[in-house]
Amino acid sequence: MATSVNSQTTNLGSIIEQHRDRMLQGWLRDMMGTTRRSDLMKESELQAQCNQFLGQLAQATSQSGDVQASAYDPLRAMLADISRTRAVQGFTARETATFVLSIKQPLFTAIRESMSKDPNAMADEMWIATKLIDGLGLYTTENYLKAREDTIKRQQEEMLELSTPVVKLWEGILALPLIGTLDSARTQVVMESLLEAIVQSNSKVAIIDITGVPTVDTVVAQHLLKTVTAARLMGADCIISGVRPQIAQTIVHLGINLLDITTKATLSDAFGIALQRSGFRFVRVSQKREQPREQEE
Repeated sequence: MATSVNSQTTNLGSIIEQHRDRMLQGWLRDMMGTTRRSDLMKESELQAQCNQFLGQLAQATSQSGDVQASAYDPLRAMLADISRTRAVQGFTARETATFVLSIKQPLFTAIRESMSKDPNAMADEMWIATKLIDGLGLYTTENYLKAREDTIKRQQEEMLELSTPVVKLWEGILALPLIGTLDSARTQVVMESLLEAIVQSNSKVAIIDITGVPTVDTVVAQHLLKTVTAARLMGADCIISGVRPQIAQTIVHLGINLLDITTKATLSDAFGIALQRSGFRFVRVSQKREQPREQEE
């Protein structure tokens, strides 16, 4: 008489509970040199995770042999949390997946000891265990990769914000130095940072410096035009500085229309124009006026 899947999973759960201590010791021993990273995780933390995993696995397998069943929800939640934590701690994807997959050997040993008198039942039990552990290993890897992708995306967003600082040069004058390629995502960050700074400082002139932009093509020029247009809608005039000879030639060859935008070769030249438009004027103190004071001293 064939044994049903439900009774096999019930046996698997009871096997885990019966051999739990020895499985834990064997599991920790097998992880030596793979996921047992004392430089990233304390021994007590790893042992607690293993012990919790075995408890959740025993409880889930006593109810179902399908890793997608609701009985595995607590176990999946635990593995998702472990994956996110290890991604932040610096574990690799292989080390994170091995945390789950390395339980196979201790689990198979426990199955053999419990069912050695019934080879057919033992084979069925091992097949169920293999599918379960492989499924949990894949689930752990998927969550690890998602956590890594989220971390990388967040870091990229933070780098974009740091790479687009808006600097107040003078009363009513802002400068936005751009370094690197200007794509659609970064243009949005640039625009938001500049517009927010215009509102907060009530500035009337903004200098967009492209000295650090390696190349200017049609796409980059369109992004610059969008930023200038948005700033004008907020009541601020824009000056583009850092227009090098090769960039000027490229703009001419591409037929890009920047005629209604003031451009300067250097940031200092743009700053001079911005001061004039803001109503400021600097007067150089002559050296002749300083000489009598020196003589009197």
